[in-house]
Amino acid sequence: MTTVIDAPRDLERTGSPPTAQAKRDNWLIVVATLAAFSLIGTIVAVGIAIADRDSGGGGGASGGAVTVEVELGDLYINPAAIEVPAGATVTFEVTNAGAMPHDFVVGELGATSMMDPGATETLVVEGIDSSMQAWCSVAGHREAGMEADITVTGGDAGAHDDHGATTGTETATGNFAEIDFNAAPGPDWVPFDPVLQPAPGGTNHEIALSMEETVLEVAPGVTQEIWTFNEQFPGPIMRGKVGDIFTVTLTNNGTMGHSLDFHASKVAMNDEMRTIQPGESLVYQFEAKYAGAFMYHCGTAPTLHHIGNGMHGALIIDPPDLAPVDKEFVFVQSEIYTGPEGEPGDLTKMQNEEWDAVVFNGYVNQYVHAPIETEVDERIRVWVIDNGPSENSSFHIVGTIFDTVFKEGTKLLEPDARQGGSQALDLQPAQGGYVEFTFDEPGMYVGVTHKFANVGKGAQIVF
Repeated sequence: MTTVIDAPRDLERTGSPPTAQAKRDNWLIVVATLAAFSLIGTIVAVGIAIADRDSGGGGGASGGAVTVEVELGDLYINPAAIEVPAGATVTFEVTNAGAMPHDFVVGELGATSMMDPGATETLVVEGIDSSMQAWCSVAGHREAGMEADITVTGGDAGAHDDHGATTGTETATGNFAEIDFNAAPGPDWVPFDPVLQPAPGGTNHEIALSMEETVLEVAPGVTQEIWTFNEQFPGPIMRGKVGDIFTVTLTNNGTMGHSLDFHASKVAMNDEMRTIQPGESLVYQFEAKYAGAFMYHCGTAPTLHHIGNGMHGALIIDPPDLAPVDKEFVFVQSEIYTGPEGEPGDLTKMQNEEWDAVVFNGYVNQYVHAPIETEVDERIRVWVIDNGPSENSSFHIVGTIFDTVFKEGTKLLEPDARQGGSQALDLQPAQGGYVEFTFDEPGMYVGVTHKFANVGKGAQIVF
């Protein structure tokens, strides 16, 4: 069920049915949509978008006035290729046909306002004398495909020029925050608590989640604008039991559209999982029908950017036969893709799977700087959830063997007459589970992902 609080639903604002909105947010459907609009753009380019009102000609003449009809969608601009005469005054008639706000930026020459879904706006740009690009300035939208080439014809059109902008496939060199993996955090640093609390009593859980953009330290001396749930990275670790009812009140306190996808829920994505705009709220209610270590995340397009920028967390639903242990810990593995200091992570890096760090619970080498205390012969359970968005995990602890392994809802190994042991818990993004073990003697034990290139990038835990 979904209840909107103090804000209109997308249906009321746009006139579009929720199903259509959700499909636009769906990454797979976006791909199909892009392909469809590419075909449409080829047909339309014959004569729809640009008409020389004075001469009746195409883009070959210099000067004059032309009109271009532009459609903004999720995540495309149609047409993606625009021709205008050199020196022409161009009137862009821009319509937002998407389910989220967009704008239309023409280099440094002009831009529309941030347009709500269904809105139309006219942008007049005088004297375009060189080729350039136009794009949507919402974070990540340009990199995800919301850009158009404006080609100047006739006259001295000159070379392609962005008027100082960078394209979605280029990144500035030397401008990204750099991580020193040997540095130590400052005296005021507080680690993310890895201790997993028991499931709360009762069967009904009321949870408040806010969504916002928050500048956080992700490595010693390195801050990034992280897109967060409840201003933390990762988001809150939640826990319950099979059959529990979760009622989550979600509020968007940020500056862009966000959403929520609980992998532990079975609900329609066009309802509970739909994108809400700044200032809006909704209620996301579901029954936890299955046991497991589940990811939750923002699903607003481009989903890769929202997850890669830290907007994820974990919900653990205990198996009915879960035995007591001496200590329980939880580690969420994810990647960090740095942008400039204090700014969001770089989407192009995410698309190329070029991560700068792999971390447990959101901070480089966090539990090297704050080792976890345990005792010899204590029975320990460690839950691991790989939230990605793209890298896998092979969780291993140097110096011990796992005698119990639970992965993706089922127990793979437990103590019995076979005396089996496991050396690693293998997880793909959006998978989770737990391992149990003991330490036989005093000393230092190190948890890692056994993809060792990532150990040197921040994925270490000291017990």
